[in-house]
Amino acid sequence: MKKINKTPKEIKIAAIRTLDIEAKAIETLKEYVNDDFSAVIKIIYNSSGRVVITGIGKSAIIANKIVSTLNSTGTPAIFMHAADAVHGDLGTIQKEDLIICISKSGNTPEIKVLVPFLKNWGNKLIAMVGNIDSYLAKQADFIINTTIKEEACPNNLAPTTSTTAQLAMGDAIAVCLLECRGFSSQDFAKYHPGGALGKKLYLKVSDISINNQTPKVKPEDDIKKVILEISSKRLGAAAVIDKNKLVGIITDGDLRRMIERNENIYELKAKDIMSKNPRTMEKDSMAVDALQLMQKNNISQLIITDKGKYLGFVHLHDLIREGIL
Repeated sequence: MKKINKTPKEIKIAAIRTLDIEAKAIETLKEYVNDDFSAVIKIIYNSSGRVVITGIGKSAIIANKIVSTLNSTGTPAIFMHAADAVHGDLGTIQKEDLIICISKSGNTPEIKVLVPFLKNWGNKLIAMVGNIDSYLAKQADFIINTTIKEEACPNNLAPTTSTTAQLAMGDAIAVCLLECRGFSSQDFAKYHPGGALGKKLYLKVSDISINNQTPKVKPEDDIKKVILEISSKRLGAAAVIDKNKLVGIITDGDLRRMIERNENIYELKAKDIMSKNPRTMEKDSMAVDALQLMQKNNISQLIITDKGKYLGFVHLHDLIREGIL
């Protein structure tokens, strides 16, 4: 292998050429969305089993990604490596399962060995294949055509355009099934409870505030007590409570402005420096809405309430830690 010192311009040209080739290939895939494609969506949607996806080499990697996408959008799926299938993994397949076999050529030795065994089980076989005249295509019940003109590799060898086409078709299948199922953002959150996307859809402000301390002072409390309360609770603010009623908020910023404006700060009370009518959110509000309110008003904390009763705080740092921001 001979090293070639490419110029920045040559590198850009190669990258753009690759993207152009793959973009054209995906554009061509629209011609292959035919009656077989629609039939595949219908049969998967109406199936009581899983989608078993298999492949070899780079196609196996794409198969894994498609399985992940299907599972996360409401269609049960499982990966079975084509080489391992004939060494025991065929036991993965259940009676009601559907099988998608992914291959560019459809003629690899592993696929030729595997297909007869798949047919013996009686499950529907769907070929996602780049050669509709191949052994795999001829044996399949349905064909998802991913034929390409050329690989982006200058030698037309390394799987590049072909795997991109497989990936794109897999996404098309997943999205069609998602829409058939009426899969909503709330459903998405159920399947992604630990991810940032899911948290935006289900995490409430009360889920966060319950883990924070509840700094509060009375209107008549002196400045020393206010400073100690804000400092010890580490949220950069304290609620001002008068007879169980929220009447204001004091933040670090209020303390700095107090020092700038007053020579004898220790004569002041909490009520003298508090901001009245603080921004609040009810406990069942979504954390993502809290972020939007903070950004809109250029503030870093919100008071959380339960029907107007003070419960605690949510800080911008909490939202960052949860992945909301």
